[in-house]
Amino acid sequence: MSEEPLTPPPKGVGAALWTVVAKNERVNRDWQELIKTAAANAAKCYDYLRSTPMLRRPGRIFPLRGKKYAGAWEYELTAGNRVFYVPDPKVKKVTVYYAGPHPEPAPFPPK
Repeated sequence: MSEEPLTPPPKGVGAALWTVVAKNERVNRDWQELIKTAAANAAKCYDYLRSTPMLRRPGRIFPLRGKKYAGAWEYELTAGNRVFYVPDPKVKKVTVYYAGPHPEPAPFPPK
């Protein structure tokens, strides 16, 4: 499975400074479901990932802790849905590797 562009929500797309991709087709499908169920929040998330993916917002957007989560971030889309991603500042690219219901524990980022 290869990366593919993350589907943009129908509204709220601002200027892109970063490229945002889904880890694979499954992640993009799950993201599309989030667009359907939480369109406004998905639009805010997408804009955030394209502009300032490494800006912390305590309790809502933050880097994960622990060696196995090195470089991974969590975005709380809704009370029950999360987006997990890895930003690469060298190439200004964000790879979303999970989008969907809040898992316990958090999924590990791709290697």
